[in-house]
Amino acid sequence: MKKGILLVLLGAVVFSSCKVSNKQIIRQQHLEEGVESPTTVEELKDAIEKYQKRVADIQLAQSQIGIWYKILGTRYLDQKMYGEALKCFQEALQYYPNNQNLYYYVGVCAGYMSHAAMDFGGSGSTEVKYNYLKLAEEAYLRAIDIEDRYVRALYGLGVLYVFELDEPAKAIPHLEKALSIDTKNIDAMFVLARAYYSNYDFEKSAAMYDKIINTTKSAEKKATAEENKKTVLDAAYSN
Repeated sequence: MKKGILLVLLGAVVFSSCKVSNKQIIRQQHLEEGVESPTTVEELKDAIEKYQKRVADIQLAQSQIGIWYKILGTRYLDQKMYGEALKCFQEALQYYPNNQNLYYYVGVCAGYMSHAAMDFGGSGSTEVKYNYLKLAEEAYLRAIDIEDRYVRALYGLGVLYVFELDEPAKAIPHLEKALSIDTKNIDAMFVLARAYYSNYDFEKSAAMYDKIINTTKSAEKKATAEENKKTVLDAAYSN
């Protein structure tokens, strides 16, 4: 027990210094593992085994750190602290760079942060807002690249294109794919109907609102779809 405490204290002393050298770190590792300068076959094998365990311990610790960053990020997200959540998901990606869920969360947070990107300097610039929106786009696309049937990312990207970046034509294929996977996703139907309308495809827009009317069990959503369909038909007949 005393030996363990001594090692912890020694480690604290070494790593608290701002001028820690590689030699100091190696010396500390040698002390902890009882390995100095192995020469015989047995000593070399023993040293390899000890340091393999050290590597495994480091990998396990790093894996856990990545998971904790993700959990902390979701906690911040639940509290609508999008800036702090974004930082956590960015850190988590350092450990899990191929996790589609992390990219999805980055997209969500970046989208919300674009709304908070006010021009406090009064310069008239929208650069910060635009950068957040492009980050959201990149994150959603990366999530879809990893998992091409990821409905939440397909839907998020559709919302981004339709309501934030004003590029409805880009939203259409992603929303159509989302609905080919989740055929009763009413929210995706609404956004796709809006994308069709914004792209002047009034016939498809009206048909999508009809699909909502025939699918949803919500009286409120049905009424909204009926009202939106009337707007679409009025626009179609006026042209």
